[in-house]
Amino acid sequence: MHITKLFPHTVLASSLLMFSSSVLAHQDHAMMSVSPTATTANSEMVDHSQMHHAGMDHSKMKHAEMQTKTATVSTAASEKITVDHSQHQTSHLQTTSLSAEHQGHDHRKEHGAQVYTVTTIDQKWLVNEDDQGTLKSELETRIGTDENKLFIKAHIDKHESHDAEYDVKALYSRMISDFWDVQVGARYRVEKIKLDAQHSDTEEKLDAVFGLHGLAPYFFETNAYLYAGADNYSGLSLETERDLLLTQKLIIQPYLDLDVVFSDDSKYAKKSGLSNLTAGIETRYEISKKVMPYLDIAYEYAKGNAETAWQLKSDAEKGWLYGVGLRFKF
Repeated sequence: MHITKLFPHTVLASSLLMFSSSVLAHQDHAMMSVSPTATTANSEMVDHSQMHHAGMDHSKMKHAEMQTKTATVSTAASEKITVDHSQHQTSHLQTTSLSAEHQGHDHRKEHGAQVYTVTTIDQKWLVNEDDQGTLKSELETRIGTDENKLFIKAHIDKHESHDAEYDVKALYSRMISDFWDVQVGARYRVEKIKLDAQHSDTEEKLDAVFGLHGLAPYFFETNAYLYAGADNYSGLSLETERDLLLTQKLIIQPYLDLDVVFSDDSKYAKKSGLSNLTAGIETRYEISKKVMPYLDIAYEYAKGNAETAWQLKSDAEKGWLYGVGLRFKF
């Protein structure tokens, strides 16, 4: 009876035990089946990476990288050369354009070659110590460039109770330095000679002129001329002056004019030597650069005429002169 009661329980326990053993065996078998595969897979993966890693030629990889870098550098250099070449072409075009402008540009205008004209008109009334008046008129015109100019100068002296005397110069002026021009030309002069109360004579002369025009040291504007003409005439004239500014408009100008006769065999010859000298001071006020009134005080010396078959010898004269003037420049 006890055996009968225990049999079902024993059978149930045995069945559970067998089932558990079967499940455990099955799991072990599955794990054993999976593990070699995984191991094999892992081994194959490792071998594959090792295989590829071993089969790779690193020298070729480095060479390929170097070739790639070289190609990149070559491309960049080619691009740089292309850019530089384009810049060179642009620079060449600009140079060509500037060259064309250079050829078409008149550079003489930048180096003193422009033509200009300056005219000065000067009217001066002087009175000597004997209250005798003299009207002096001067005209000077300059036409040309800084290097080449034409000077036309005219001087007219009209002494009270006498006929007018005048001389005209036409001079070609050529610049030889920064401050000096050499001049050459001709002078035509006319002198009225009063013989007596009813009679007078006119003497006309033509002289060759050689001279210098420019700025002497210490800013003295200077004109020095040598003359040679008919009747064995030769002489020298010198004109020099300097501006001293008291203000921008008030200016003092000392000046010196002299004439020297070396020889003269004409009918109404002057004495040889220092024939005439005028030294003075001019004080002018420049209303503008075109209109300039002034006062003039000067000392004058004249040696007189030589004795000839047509005239008597005359004594030297000297004295002070006082005057006013008006100068125009345009």
